[in-house]
Amino acid sequence: MAGALVGGAFLSGFINVVFDRLLTMDTVNRVLGKKLGPGLVERLKISLHAAEAVLDDAEYKQLGDDRVRDWLNCLRDAVYDADDFLDAVLTKAATQKEVRSLLPSFFLNRHRKMVDNMEGVVSRIEFLVRQKDILGLQKNKDNNLSSSWRETTCLMEGNIYGREDDQQALIKTINDNSESQLSVIPIVGMGGVGKTTLAKWTYSVVEGFDLKAWVCISETFDVAEITKKTIEEITKNSCTLGSLNLLQNKLQEILSAKKFFFVLDDVWSEDADKWKQFIAPFHCGAKGSSILLTTRMKEVASVVQTCPAHFLNELLEEYCWLLFAANACFPESNGNPTLEGIGRKIVKKCKGLPLAVETLGRLLRGKDDAKEWNAVLRSDIWEFSLKNCKIIPALLISYFQLPAYLKRCFVYCALFPKDYKFYKDKLILLWMAEDLLRLPKRGESLDEVGSECFEELTSRFFFKPTKFLYESYVMHDLLHDLAIFLAGDFYCRIEELGEQEKKKVLTRHLSQLPNGRLDHPISKVFKSIVKSESLRTSLYINDLLSMKSGASKLKYLRVLSFWGLGALPDSIGKLIHLRYLNLSWTYVNTLPESLCNLYNLQTLILYKCSKLTMLPNDMHKLVNLRHLDLRRTSLKEMPRGISKLKMPILDYFVVGKHKDNGIQELGGLSNLEGSFEIKKLENVADVRQARSARMSEKNHIDKLLLEWSWDREMVSNTETERDILDGLQPHTGLKKLRIERYMGERFPDWVGHCSYNKMTSVTLASCKNCCMLPSLGQLPSLKSLRIEGFLELKRIGDEFYKNDSDHHSSPIPPFPSLEELVFHNMPCWEEWHVPHPEAFPRLRRLEIRDCEMLKGDMLNGIFGRRDCCLREDDEGRSDEMVGGGDALSIRPSQSFNACTINHLCCLQELLISGCPSIVSFPDNCLPKSLQKLKIWRCPKFEFPEQQQRNYDLVDLQIQDSCDPLSSLSLDVFPNLKNLKISCCRNLESVSISEAPHAALQRLIISGCSKLVSFAGEGLAAPNLTHLQVGGITT
Repeated sequence: MAGALVGGAFLSGFINVVFDRLLTMDTVNRVLGKKLGPGLVERLKISLHAAEAVLDDAEYKQLGDDRVRDWLNCLRDAVYDADDFLDAVLTKAATQKEVRSLLPSFFLNRHRKMVDNMEGVVSRIEFLVRQKDILGLQKNKDNNLSSSWRETTCLMEGNIYGREDDQQALIKTINDNSESQLSVIPIVGMGGVGKTTLAKWTYSVVEGFDLKAWVCISETFDVAEITKKTIEEITKNSCTLGSLNLLQNKLQEILSAKKFFFVLDDVWSEDADKWKQFIAPFHCGAKGSSILLTTRMKEVASVVQTCPAHFLNELLEEYCWLLFAANACFPESNGNPTLEGIGRKIVKKCKGLPLAVETLGRLLRGKDDAKEWNAVLRSDIWEFSLKNCKIIPALLISYFQLPAYLKRCFVYCALFPKDYKFYKDKLILLWMAEDLLRLPKRGESLDEVGSECFEELTSRFFFKPTKFLYESYVMHDLLHDLAIFLAGDFYCRIEELGEQEKKKVLTRHLSQLPNGRLDHPISKVFKSIVKSESLRTSLYINDLLSMKSGASKLKYLRVLSFWGLGALPDSIGKLIHLRYLNLSWTYVNTLPESLCNLYNLQTLILYKCSKLTMLPNDMHKLVNLRHLDLRRTSLKEMPRGISKLKMPILDYFVVGKHKDNGIQELGGLSNLEGSFEIKKLENVADVRQARSARMSEKNHIDKLLLEWSWDREMVSNTETERDILDGLQPHTGLKKLRIERYMGERFPDWVGHCSYNKMTSVTLASCKNCCMLPSLGQLPSLKSLRIEGFLELKRIGDEFYKNDSDHHSSPIPPFPSLEELVFHNMPCWEEWHVPHPEAFPRLRRLEIRDCEMLKGDMLNGIFGRRDCCLREDDEGRSDEMVGGGDALSIRPSQSFNACTINHLCCLQELLISGCPSIVSFPDNCLPKSLQKLKIWRCPKFEFPEQQQRNYDLVDLQIQDSCDPLSSLSLDVFPNLKNLKISCCRNLESVSISEAPHAALQRLIISGCSKLVSFAGEGLAAPNLTHLQVGGITT
């Protein structure tokens, strides 16, 4: 994967894994009653110990000696083979221990070839060990820093040292171009100098833009892919459009008349034609729109810039020291003068690169021994140089000081492309499957070990959390270069293969980015990997299972992930080494029974396999399964005997009708943690069965969904339904609860009990028989509450705020922490009573939809007492409403009283949709703060008087509404930028008497059959960039 490859930089950690298997081999040999060969295991132990003794020296010397690098590659290849063999033997011993009498002949006859192959592997390792003296390899010295680490808080997030002038210059450039149609401002500088950090700071402080987005570009500049990514970053939704034409039309529609600020991070392409094609849709934005672009290349800047490029120089040494000290937690005063002297010398070697300074500072954080600091200062790696190599010595030093298992975890990330968004839990499952983690200590789970490894790499800056995507992490591109450099030929991403790089005889780990584009067929790539039968990892390569070689070529696979696969072949059962199988988003409708032969399988991910209705009958045989993800599948019921599996991570349980797949099976799953969903609760017969699930004992579940099916018949006994829900009471540490399609008339007392003091979110949906809401007002931490589909509920009264029979509740104001309150689809709801004047003290967002009977004056009584900002959720907004500000949505209502919005002094967006009875707003009822007004399908609505006052509206849209409106004067909308009128049947004219209208940029009028003309002198709008008039008959 790189011109200069380090074949075994983490080999010591791998050898430790093999040693762990060798310890178990003694037990296996006793079970078998016969050694594998004369002293074969002992010979392997001795040779591996001898090789391990010189690994540290070899890992350093390989940097300048190709012979040592080749020696490490050969050793690593042989250790892979040894590990595959040992794993096969252990698996056979574990799965066939019940037929012990057959085992001696099994090994003497059928698997004699396997033993002969192992003899060859041991001989190869012994030969390599004999070469160590010829190469001058010495025994290891204990030069590494201690691997302990501690979490500290001395580093202030977002602090940028020594870049004040650069910050001011960028802000000035953006402000100076506020009247330009589009400004493209490149930041140019070498890798690691802080371009992205400066761009992030700028992104966080600029204001006054309708749209903001951050887009990572990297080396491949595919116009269609980057356009698609830009759309997804703006809308926060996936984009399924295929052609470039459709993508650019969509992007133009989103950007039209909007003032935007985008960052394009890490651009490499200097192809002017591609850039011109990509940037075309961006010219339709409003004045003052800006694109900030980071690149290492001046040539790129000269192609893209509309403003002078900002060149970011190396950081001054004194600022580098401040940055180093902050990351090392070195005190500003009373610091150790010896350490400070060493630290300043280290900083000088970093040559003004903040990334190098930060990384070494984190490496030495909490280290008080001068020997450890001197080990970094005097490292030979500072003199390391390799032709055409982009590796920064400081990063390599930091890598070499990692424990062996962390080295392996880091290098594994070479399988993923630059700017890849890593999710901690998902990556840990892959590390676990590849045996990259250290062994757990007593009382410690493997998941906890993985979490510790990830946190330690993050603490050393090998990962950084993203600010723009929840719970995701990225790796700096220079650290990604380092991972690729260290991975060598053992790791390969198909997208990076060229014609000259086809033969990868050492490749064990192979990946292809989903939807990645290849210049050559996958089958050709596959055949070029001579040792493909030893492949361990296949990520998103569907074609592998369709090859003629089938499972025989893939028998050592441990990680297998597909994308869009149609069917899983029966040969999957032959992959006895497989630990991880990901079938997410595939179209499989059944899984072969042979899947249950995968004794080593730890993780099975079936997320969004929407056609999957059944699991194999023998799932209970997967005794090592730790993670089973069944979310968004269509399972009818769980397989029988699932409680025999001691899984800590099971996301989803479908209650069956039989004893061995019913709700009682959950009673045996005591290790469940995280998010958990129970579906088809109508199959629970009574409270006894419900209690057998022992939900109150599952203390590690923090999110719980309890769901009955949507198509079931009416219940005959609502009290039984209530008792069943009572029997499913979870532990009081629960944080989020969702109950769907419960058919009882009332909720049990535990729902809303004040003992649930960690509960932050409650959703009650489609409980159509309920005539009374549970007492939720005394949940002290509740922030989000959604009530939907209560078809029988007519009144919300005192019971909603406090349960008078609960003597344990504290006298706090009702809903003390609630920020979001949503009511939806409650057609019989008429009254809403709030008995306590201090209820809802923190409410910021209220949404009421499809509640036709609720009287408007109820809202006056509740929220007229104070200023209240209401916010509609993103799912309810159209594309045009994406942006800043608080919003209110009023949807089908027969009795809405417009004066209820008088008190909404922060309201910026108002959507009135499908309200046929709304006639008008009272005088001056629209808040002064209103920026966007949309009126849809309100035919009787009378537009506000246009002579009384000016409005600050920026965006006005009228569709299928305002039948009384015959003329519209834009004089009262001096700030209006976007006007869209559709199917306004009696509109005859649009006028401007005080020309020109300088703000108007976008005007669309369609389906207004009586529109004659623009009155007076016509439409004087000098800054108009988009005009569309259609559907006019006169």
